[in-house]
Amino acid sequence: MSTRQPAASAGWPSGSRSFAGASWPPHVTIDRGGWSPAMSKSVRSKKKRGLLAPLARSIAAIVLAGSVLVAGLWYLARPAVPDGFYTSRRDPIPPPGTLIASEPFTRDVPQGARAWRVLYATTRADETPAVASGIVMASMGSSAAGRPVVLWAHGTTGMEPGCAPSVLKHPFDNVPALEALLEQGWVYVATDYVGLGTSGGHAYLIGEDAARAVLDSARAARQMPGLNADGKTVVWGHSQGGNSALWAGMRAMGYAPDVNVAGVAALAPATDLRALFRAVQGTMFGKIVSAYLAEAYAKAYPDVRSGDYLGAVSTILARDMAGRCVGGRATLLSIAESVLLPGGIFRRDPASGPFGARLDENMPSGPINAPVLIAQGADDDLVPARIQQAYVAKRCSAGQEIDYRQFDGRDHLSLVAGGSPLEAGLIAWTQDRFNGAPATPNCAQ
Repeated sequence: MSTRQPAASAGWPSGSRSFAGASWPPHVTIDRGGWSPAMSKSVRSKKKRGLLAPLARSIAAIVLAGSVLVAGLWYLARPAVPDGFYTSRRDPIPPPGTLIASEPFTRDVPQGARAWRVLYATTRADETPAVASGIVMASMGSSAAGRPVVLWAHGTTGMEPGCAPSVLKHPFDNVPALEALLEQGWVYVATDYVGLGTSGGHAYLIGEDAARAVLDSARAARQMPGLNADGKTVVWGHSQGGNSALWAGMRAMGYAPDVNVAGVAALAPATDLRALFRAVQGTMFGKIVSAYLAEAYAKAYPDVRSGDYLGAVSTILARDMAGRCVGGRATLLSIAESVLLPGGIFRRDPASGPFGARLDENMPSGPINAPVLIAQGADDDLVPARIQQAYVAKRCSAGQEIDYRQFDGRDHLSLVAGGSPLEAGLIAWTQDRFNGAPATPNCAQ
């Protein structure tokens, strides 16, 4: 395209855009042979720029608004910071099971019940003293001596101190038959586990740590004035907590023989960890719990190195997901991040090498000297029924008596939701354990 200006000898001032009092737009080119509007590339380019400028501004505004929204969601999705109660520990930490502190707790407590949040001493798998928090609750109408105790081991809530059930807005989510439990006059004792509520890091799906926290919560509850929580004990647990409950049953005789465990009810428990984490890699929630697991195992076990199993991008996203709790806005943001990892967070099979060996190590595969109930939803896509059935068959063949119950139409969460057919049977089974009734295993079926 010509952009020549008229020569000065022709009487046109160099660079002029006016003639006979008329001002021409910048895209008109004056040439020596007269003048001609250069409605070519320059004009079209200018028109395009005129049309595209508002679009570009709109896109920029949308990107900016989206960035602000994501940043806001990221900020709002961070866990709450536990208050000073959780740091009111004693130094040195007293013997395991010692009640360190307690105070009344009212959030979401069912009518007719009273509750406390507690701090108590426990130990980790490496014998390091630790402090755990939790909730103790009982009906107001009964204070008879030797009250039966249900130890509740909660499912996955997160990895940060602010993800403890006693810190969360709804501390009793996914606890089945809670009001029926209280109506029976039983005492509800729910550990948060070490590192949730308290500091020190949460040992996610590390069975020995969880077993000790569960069993020591029973010891601490006995020290609550006027509660009389010193009767027989049955352990309930769901998902991660199902694994914890089975481990508590395995360790009761050796670690806490003074805790009279009369039964263990594991609800959709995370049992065969190697098979489970292979199966759920591509699922939405599977990616989130895999992030928790990768973070926990890398911190707990020197032979498990994140870089051996996660790529650069998945390492960043997994750490970000591990910094949030399960539920609400936090889960929405983690779900959005999980979409960026369609095949899961692992680049190497987590069932291989040191990671796989640690998964096997935390599978609840030891004997339990008490009746065991395992309940499973047939439609569970996080803990698939086929994997649970294989685990039950293996434990039965090893001589463990198990009452296995599978519920059609129930998935991982609806199994323990209000109105689930599990509830009535769970209460009846637990009552039988407190009454000393014979177990009803169905391994041969």
